This record gives sequence, C-alpha cells and structure tokens, in this order.
Amino acid sequence: MKSRHKKLALIGGALAIIGIIAALVLNALNSNIALYITPTEVAAGKAPQGKLFRIGGLVKEGSIQRQADGVTIAFVITDTAKDIPVAYKGILPDLFKEGKGAVAQGKLNETGTFVATEVLAKHDENYMPPEAAKAVDDAQKAANKHVSPSSAEAAKAGN
Repeated sequence: MKSRHKKLALIGGALAIIGIIAALVLNALNSNIALYITPTEVAAGKAPQGKLFRIGGLVKEGSIQRQADGVTIAFVITDTAKDIPVAYKGILPDLFKEGKGAVAQGKLNETGTFVATEVLAKHDENYMPPEAAKAVDDAQKAANKHVSPSSAEAAKAGN
C-alpha cells in the first residue's frame, strides 16, 4: 500500500470515529433534556408523550394529599388558568408548600396525571422559576381579559 493510501485510510478512519463519538454525545444530550411546559400547554395537549419534561407553577391550595406510607404524595400544580394533578413518591423539599412555586420533572401518564420523578421548590420568598412566573402572569392576564368592563366597574364600586 502506498503512503498516500495509508494517509487517506487513516484520515477516513479518524473521521468515522469522530462521527460516531459525536452521534453518541448528541444522543445522550437529547435523552437528558427536559423541556419546560406550563399546565395550560399540558391541558392543550402540547406535552411530549412518553418523554421527560418539567411542569411548573403554584401548588394549589388544599390539594396536597399524603398517603399512609408517608412518601407517596398527590397534589395539583396550577398556573391559575389550568390545573394538572401530580403524583410523586419520595421526600419533598422542606420549602414545598401549598400556594408556593414548584417545578416537577416526570412524565404524563395515560390518565392525564403527571407522574413526577423529582420535585423542586422555590428557595426563598421571592423566587419562582422564570418560566413559571411568566406562565402565571400570562394566565392571570388571560383571565382578566374575560372579565367584562361592567363587572369590573361593579367590583370597583362595591369596594
């Protein structure tokens, strides 16, 4: 084999190995990405089926239900427009409370319940994930658009 053919074979082999490594890295990154989706988007059917994603918003008041085993919890996460039931088995963060911001990572099951593998709570009084804060603000703005001017005026007059 001529030295020219050896060099071409070596370059071709190196390119093939680099291509395989790049494909494996991209596949690993793609499988570990968890998209953030609001409860309104989940209710609209925009959630990926069979894939991990994150859902965030506020923990609905009065929705936390603990099972007898002490580690299975059901609660509702809301962006004030739509509510999504969440099931979680594990230990919740200390700051997890009703009416406070939370983000859950998991998958949506066939009954529409979000089965969480991880639950994160806000870390101080002023923090909410930016996506969750935007979703809550958008939902509240949409709800306010549905209030008629006459009912808004009547509410002001009553105060």
